Amino acid sequence: QVQLVESGGGLVQPGGSLRLSCAASGFTFWVYDMSWYRQAPGKERELVEVIGSDRTSAGETTNYADSVKGRFTISRDNAKNMVYLQMNSLKPEDPDVYYCNTRLIYDYWGQGTQVTVST
Repeated sequence: QVQLVESGGGLVQPGGSLRLSCAASGFTFWVYDMSWYRQAPGKERELVEVIGSDRTSAGETTNYADSVKGRFTISRDNAKNMVYLQMNSLKPEDPDVYYCNTRLIYDYWGQGTQVTVST
């Protein structure tokens, strides 16, 4: 079955960096777009970045969250079935649970990984 497992979250100081990873299995990874979402307590889940599949857009990336533009970068490694989110210049308002997502017929989600930005 489809599985998405995020890792790499944690505590970081303001201005610091983290790289989130998502290990995908159970589907033909290179065929599908992959996305990162985030969700703050009490708020709706927000789309952050999308990376296209080789089938649709040859790995083209699209940013959907103005607040992270220029700071976050999505990438993928089709040989390893992995998708990443490099987060730089982290801010106190960035703390959220970050989720990996793909849409086959349905949306599939990982369990999320927590990011905390604090001194």
